[in-house]
Formats: sequence, C-alpha cells, structure tokens
Amino acid sequence: MPKFNYIAMDAAGKETRGVVEAATQSQAVAQVRAQGLFPTAIGQVGGGGGGRQAPAAHAKAAKPAAGKGAMQMEIKLPKFLTPRVKPKDLMILTRQLATLVQAGLPLLRGLRVLHRQTRNTQLREALNGMSESVESGSTFSESLNLYPRIFNNLYVNMVRAGEAGGVLELVLARLAEFMEKAEKIKNKVKGAMIYPTVVLVAAIGITGFLLVGVIPKFEEIFRDLLEGAQLPGITRFVIAASNLFKQNFIVAAVGIFAIVVLIKIWSATANGRLMMDRLAIHMPVFGTLTRRTAIARLTRTLGTLMASGVPVLQALSIVRDTAGNAVIARALQSVHDSVKEGETMAAPMETAKVFPPMVVSMVEVGEETGALPDMLTRIADTYEDEVDNAVAGLTSIIEPVMIMFLAVVVGTIVIAMFLPLVSIITKLGGSQG
Repeated sequence: MPKFNYIAMDAAGKETRGVVEAATQSQAVAQVRAQGLFPTAIGQVGGGGGGRQAPAAHAKAAKPAAGKGAMQMEIKLPKFLTPRVKPKDLMILTRQLATLVQAGLPLLRGLRVLHRQTRNTQLREALNGMSESVESGSTFSESLNLYPRIFNNLYVNMVRAGEAGGVLELVLARLAEFMEKAEKIKNKVKGAMIYPTVVLVAAIGITGFLLVGVIPKFEEIFRDLLEGAQLPGITRFVIAASNLFKQNFIVAAVGIFAIVVLIKIWSATANGRLMMDRLAIHMPVFGTLTRRTAIARLTRTLGTLMASGVPVLQALSIVRDTAGNAVIARALQSVHDSVKEGETMAAPMETAKVFPPMVVSMVEVGEETGALPDMLTRIADTYEDEVDNAVAGLTSIIEPVMIMFLAVVVGTIVIAMFLPLVSIITKLGGSQG
C-alpha cells in the first residue's frame, strides 16, 4: 500500500510531520484528519518533492481530464482586462460560508454548496478550484492564495490565523462582519455624493446649452434692434463668455483632458501620491470626512486582525498596505518600526500628527491594559458614528449650496439677457408714442 508523507497543524497551531499508509491521497488526508490534525501538505513517498505539493499543483491535478477525442478551447482575457469581483459579492460569500461552517458543515462541503448557488462566474471558478485544492490536502488559506485578485492579504492572513488557532468559523464570522461594516460606510459616503454630483452635472449642462444655443440668438436680436447702442456690462460679460466658450470649446476640452491625464500620471509616482493624499486629508470640509473614514477603516482592520490571532507586526504590515492613503501608510510604517524595536505604538502615532489625540490615548490605554484589539474596535465604532454624522451634515450643507450655485449661474444669464430687452421695449414704446 502506498505511503504518504504529511505536514499538519494540531489544535495549538504546532506543526507536525509523519507518514500514513493509504490507497489514495484522499484516504491519506482522511486518516490525518482523524488524528485531530489539519493537513497543510501531503504527498506520496517517492512521488517527488519530498511529499510536499504546492497548492497550485493540487488544483491542477484535481481537474478532470477531457474525454477521449474531445476538443476543448478556452479563451482567457489578460488579468488587467478581467473585471474584479465586487466587494459586495465577496461580502455575501464570506457571510454565507461563515454561517455554513458555524452550523457544523465541513469546510469542503460548504465550498461546494456555495459553488452550486453562486451566480458570479469568477467566484464559481474560484470556489471550484478551492474545493479541489482543499480536497487534495491543501489548507484553506493556501487555496485562497491561488486567487489573489479576489482574496487580498488581509483575507488570507486572517484565515491562516484562524486555521492555526482552530477557530476558523470565528474568523470567518469576523471577516464577514468587517466586510459588512466597510461596505456600509463606503455606501454612505458614496450616497452622500450622488446629489451634489447630479446637481453639478445639471448646472454644467444647462450653462453649456445657454452659452451655445440661446445667448448667440439674443446677441443677433440685440444687434438688430439696439442699432449699435451699448449693452449693459453684465450682458457684455455673458456674451463674451459665450463667444469664448464657442470658439475655444475643443481647445478647452483637450486642455482639461490633458491636465487630468497629467495629474493621474503624477499621482502614480511616490511623491505625487503623497502630496495628493496629504491634500485629501487636509482640504476644507471633505478632509475631515476622508481622515475619519481612513481611521475607522484602519483601526477596524487592525483590531480584527489582532483579535483573530495575526501577529502584531504582520497585522501592521497588512494595514499599512491596505490603508489607501500614502500619508497614513507612512505613519503606520513608523508604528511598525517602533513595535519591531520593542517600543509602543502610541508614541510614533502621536509623532506622525495624523491621528487625533483621542485615538492615540485609547491606543495607549489598550497597550497598558492588554486589551488593544478591543480598544481598536471601539475606536472604529466611534469613528464610524462620526462618519455617519459628518455625511449627514455634509449632505445638509451641500444641497442648499449647490442649489444656490445653480440659481446664481442661471439667474445671471437670465438677468443679462433681460436688461437689454427692457431697453428695447422702452425704445419701441417711445417710438410708437
């Protein structure tokens, strides 16, 4: 009977190696799990590679071969053209998997259940590949690593920590809760920007129509009826703006497009991104909202990672890479270096001048009491509430401001066209008298 070398983790997260005899690799995996171990790698003795197989190899080996004489053609788009899985779809999948595992369903069966009911093509392919990989002896975190465009470092490391600690169902539930809160706060911010965006687009559209389609006709009327009389100053200004807009529309459009492209290119550089992100968190009104959103996200992420058993240095590295703001990422790097040297997190956070005093104080208290993950979660809850209030306040301010802006623009054009009409009507009335 064939022999299989295995590497597995026990309930305490300790790595164990050994050999089992089984007819197939699947039976070998079952024997290892029957010992209360979670296999991370398994392979037949003498099969090459010392019994350790890469997860990718498992996935490929598990795929059924094509039937004899069959012809298959698979066309794959380049990775950069393949659309990413929406965060909402991944959030729903994580919540469903957490519910299935908490209900006592084995992980492999849970993956297959979700594969049958998931409609997203990319998620279906990933679930199928992960099912095959787990069945052939890989850990769930190794299977997730096969699909980095779907599952980021945060996701993979939390699952790995859950596997090592034997609390995978708890970690999946935390991941689902984390993703639900992140999606909720993102939707609130996006929802607050819909109204002002619609009003701004409407204002630009109406102004453009008046400048191109209406004002030139009025200019002809004024020229014919006023017989060279001087127009009011506001009317001359609006007509000059209309002529400038018509004559230079293409040049202006190309110029704006070029400026946007140059800003994008510049923002892709390290210095450019740092300056843009610094502007984002210090700009009036919106800067406060941006900073609160970033702090809520990073404290929620760091607290969730640490509560799930991820080492603090690794957790800080993950949060730094997913911060979404170069200024905050640089501050987190300082925190990482401080902790690596055996110091506290609070001191470099205070020195960075990015985190509010309340955040620094709560982190310091969390470090002193040994309840830092819980304290970080409390900070996230507080700042998410502040984001909600800021979004509501911003919406209430933006609405009247945008309406006033639209009224001023359109009202100026209407007044500019109405004043000469008064002169024309007066002139016509005098000539009839």
